Amino acid sequence: AAPKIGEVLIQGEPGVMLALISQYGTNTLEVTQAVEAALSDFKPVLEAQGIKLYPTLHRPANFIEIALTHIRKSLLIGTALVVLVLVLFLLDPRTALISFISIPLSLLTTVLIFRAFGVTLNTLTLGGFAVAIGVVVDDAIIDVENIVRRLRMNAALTKPLAFSEVILDASVEVRGAIVYATLIVLAVFIPVFAMSGIQASFFRPLGTAFVTATLVSLGVAVTVTPALCAIFLKNTGSHREPMHIRWIKQIYGAILGILMRVPVGMAVVSFLLLCAALALIPRLKTEFLPNFREGHFVIQLGAAPGTSLTEMTRLGRNVCEELLEMPEVATVELQLGRSERGVDTFGPELGEIHLELKPVAGLDEAAIQKEIRELMEGYPGLQCEVMTFLGDRISETISGETAAIVISLFGEDLDALDVTARKMAGILSGVPGAKDVVVQSSVKAPGLVIELIPEAVTRYGLQQGPLLDVIQAACQGTEAAQIYEGNQSVSVKVMLGGSFMTEPGALAEIPITTPGGTTVFLGDVARISLTEIRPAIDHDGSRRRQIITANADGRPVTEIVADARTAFSEKMTLEAGMHFAITGTAKAEAQARNDLMVSSGGAAIVVLVLLWIVFRSTRNLVLVLVNLPFCLIGGIVAVWLTGQPLSLGALVGFITLFGISTRNAIMMVSHCEHLVTSENHVWNHETARLGATERLVPVLMTALVTSLALLPLALHPHASGQEIEGPMAIVIVGGLISSTLLTLLVLPALALRFARFGSNG
Repeated sequence: AAPKIGEVLIQGEPGVMLALISQYGTNTLEVTQAVEAALSDFKPVLEAQGIKLYPTLHRPANFIEIALTHIRKSLLIGTALVVLVLVLFLLDPRTALISFISIPLSLLTTVLIFRAFGVTLNTLTLGGFAVAIGVVVDDAIIDVENIVRRLRMNAALTKPLAFSEVILDASVEVRGAIVYATLIVLAVFIPVFAMSGIQASFFRPLGTAFVTATLVSLGVAVTVTPALCAIFLKNTGSHREPMHIRWIKQIYGAILGILMRVPVGMAVVSFLLLCAALALIPRLKTEFLPNFREGHFVIQLGAAPGTSLTEMTRLGRNVCEELLEMPEVATVELQLGRSERGVDTFGPELGEIHLELKPVAGLDEAAIQKEIRELMEGYPGLQCEVMTFLGDRISETISGETAAIVISLFGEDLDALDVTARKMAGILSGVPGAKDVVVQSSVKAPGLVIELIPEAVTRYGLQQGPLLDVIQAACQGTEAAQIYEGNQSVSVKVMLGGSFMTEPGALAEIPITTPGGTTVFLGDVARISLTEIRPAIDHDGSRRRQIITANADGRPVTEIVADARTAFSEKMTLEAGMHFAITGTAKAEAQARNDLMVSSGGAAIVVLVLLWIVFRSTRNLVLVLVNLPFCLIGGIVAVWLTGQPLSLGALVGFITLFGISTRNAIMMVSHCEHLVTSENHVWNHETARLGATERLVPVLMTALVTSLALLPLALHPHASGQEIEGPMAIVIVGGLISSTLLTLLVLPALALRFARFGSNG
């Protein structure tokens, strides 16, 4: 048999690993279920032969199934909380039903659209639905509330208008503001769709679900909602306002009356709060993408080049036995070495462990990862990296390496590169938070050099080609035949054994027949020597390089990289012609932030154009824009209080928050404008208070339904499948609290002081 180039240990014992890779674009769950159905057919045969099967050493479908369960649960809880808000505020089953029906109608229509275009429902699109629930019902709430309010006012008239006319007028009154407010919410998502790289794969599906559901809900609000009001509200009495709503309005009106007398003071207080919130930003941690709670770890092992498969198997068995003693561990599988037909080719000195955790709720995976690292420190001869499977794949997609931090050291002198790379690795190991520091490029390993002597080859009448074939056959073997066992063919390889495989000097005694029929030895025509050789030389852009990698533990990658740069500049000097570049997650994070900044500028221009179309007044436009930074207060404070890092998901949360806050500000200012231009009110203290009071209920309801719809995500940001949406939800919920308070308390006071409507505009 051919010499072994790899080994597999399953639960610490020799085994056979079957790795299956699904085709691009296929459904992971469907493929997994089909594979498991096929394996179940083999189960009786395997058991009869005493073979024990472990079907879930690595099953990515586990994470998908758990994530879908968590997202669906959050979606249902959020929907139930929205229903509760509708019932408490409206106290009318009919109006609550009309408002609520926009949720299933919008989401189901979105699902049908997705199916028509081949878009799947996954954790990201469902997360987009969860984020959109509150926004989906907002338009219907505004429309229904205004219709009910107008019906109540119409019933008090001495000559009431026709029922259908009231509904039409009430719906048209808010329709323009609803349409433009929704378009602004969609416009702020331009940066999400402008993303590139790996981050686009995470956020575009979420953004697509959010935008599609929001557009559909707009269509429902301007068509279905008024029609349902005409059907269900026709014979329901005078639509008397609930008592608790009247109390809330009275209290709000009294407070607002006081605050409106000091608009400048309110603006100053709000500005100071904003400055205090902005001062917290330097204290916030940052991260690119979150650590996914997969219940699975990948442990990369590496020993010195030339380490034998036997020694690596011994070390690997010890590692597996120690890992299995951890109570949280379910299975451990180790693969050593990979052939040229494998996914990644590497020698027996490298290995990869797949560790599956037990499906126990509440496991602290970060603590387990730290414990694994501490365990691996007991093997000083092994270089080790511990990461999640998705983290491994994401890092490899970003930089080509599996680690989050990648330092490429370039130069011409390979020996100098080796020395400098080891020095940099030592410095990096001393940076707080830097873990799994590894010099990736291969160092020198023992090697056997066989150099033909041209003069001797010619003297004996030999040719170099056939002579090299003899050497290859002796050292690596040559396929001589194939035998058949049943319907399976097995190659038979012929090679030298005995002392030729264990004593390199014995190669000189290999006999070679010359064309003249005499026999010479390999030592007569070649120089054979032991030396150190490089198994590989890494290049990037035709430049020689060494690679140092590391992962982050307990600190943001950007901070570790910044400290590493400082340490390198203070503790070492590079030789002439040598330089380094730091890539990986830190570079991708910086690029993503720059992309967001640029695309956000384009989105801001679109928002400004839409606001100008709505108000046609510079004063009123600026009034709405001034209100927007105040939503930062709650978002920043929420991130700080929860200890969440300022991730890409949190930044997308701020983008979404700007759109939602703009909607509420537009509804408030546009209603005040309606009172002046359409109902002939004089713009004064009483009109400002009337406009704010009449918009109190829809603003409160839209803020509450949006916040409560996201509350399940915000309360469990670390749950599997909610790692992306959780930070978004925290930012939006916190931001809506400050934004709603300032919209209701500060905006009316500023509007009274600075706004102009009608002929005064």
